Amino acid sequence: MLLGKGISNGPVVGLLASIAVFALNADYVFADDAFFISVEKLSAPVAQGAREPSLSTMNDGSVLMSWTEPKEDGFALKTAISDGAGWSEAQTVVERDDLFVNWADFPSAVALADGTIVAHWLRANGDDDYFYDINIALSRDEGLTWSERVIPHEDRSQRQHGFVTLLPAEDGKFAVIWLDGRSYDTYAPQDVVKNAMQLRIREISADGSMGQDTLLDARTCTCCQTSAVVTESGDVLVVYRDRSLGEIRDISIVRQTQQGWSTPQPVSEDGWNIEGCPVNGPAIDATYRRSVVAWFTAANDIPKVKVAFSSDDGVTFGEALEIDSNTLSGRVDVIQLNDGSALITWVEQTAKGETILICATDPKTGCTHPIVLAVSPAGRTVGFPRMTLGDQGVYVAWTEPLQSTASPRKGGTTIRTILARIGDVE
Repeated sequence: MLLGKGISNGPVVGLLASIAVFALNADYVFADDAFFISVEKLSAPVAQGAREPSLSTMNDGSVLMSWTEPKEDGFALKTAISDGAGWSEAQTVVERDDLFVNWADFPSAVALADGTIVAHWLRANGDDDYFYDINIALSRDEGLTWSERVIPHEDRSQRQHGFVTLLPAEDGKFAVIWLDGRSYDTYAPQDVVKNAMQLRIREISADGSMGQDTLLDARTCTCCQTSAVVTESGDVLVVYRDRSLGEIRDISIVRQTQQGWSTPQPVSEDGWNIEGCPVNGPAIDATYRRSVVAWFTAANDIPKVKVAFSSDDGVTFGEALEIDSNTLSGRVDVIQLNDGSALITWVEQTAKGETILICATDPKTGCTHPIVLAVSPAGRTVGFPRMTLGDQGVYVAWTEPLQSTASPRKGGTTIRTILARIGDVE
């Protein structure tokens, strides 16, 4: 999530059990709640089979979306821009038969301050299904043309390199944060288990020159998404799912200041002991001096979506608040609002299928009135719904399964995007 322009958040009215809803079709519904001035569907410029959208806010308040869709024997990565009136024509970033396309580790695109678009995708680098490299390209004409690709990681081994966060920086630069598998099948004698991923970062200039490939954490969870944000003070906050030698996989944060990178610290000590990756990364956002982190945990075999707030640029976080503890899938996203509250989205498993919920969350009271955004039929997945705040309101995008076919590879998906207008957007 990039820094968006803040809004004043009004109260949410009505309980989930009693809110009125209206159906746009049989497969998804939107809440008719006083919190939203309006909720409208934006027809995305995608082909059948489109999936894995990502969203980010551009410097002028418009919204950039990327996604993948099948193309002959391979896949294409595409982008489009919305100013609230609809989406622009889709532009192709890359089209290849060796793109790695995965429901959890997917491409993204962000815009720098001067309008330059940076996109990343994953490209197979070996015979194993999970051997792939990160590729990055830039566009200075809103996606019409793209630069030659660069690979941010110095390691060229046939290992996994993915779960990328792109983060705009100053002076036309941007940072790339990723999980790196260069040491996945090596271990030190003191380790009780092997096969650990690393968290790494590298800064890239507009001309493609690269800074140092920096290690932030030598042992992380294998396949959970990363998230990062720049605070008002200019510090960088990176959140991810960590991994202790005792297989505790809680959410950690590392912070970059003028003095360098901090030692990883837990956002909350949930104590989730799990000998495997839950494929469920955290999300972070910030505005002014406020920061918020949302995540999923199943510590003590109790699934929960949780959130923690900071009022000091992410130096410290308050006690974690429980957002939901029903039958959850997690897959969170979060937006920090100017008044100190936040918007959180997550996925919950219900009898009708996967349900996408959104909730305005206050640091003192938490989430009191969750709202249903969409319901996907049982047996089909909405993937990881993404959210961002533009000048016109809150955009939400997700993979929507089609009833015509169950196979995503054969075109059994599309992308749904909505724009929720929620008050005075500055």
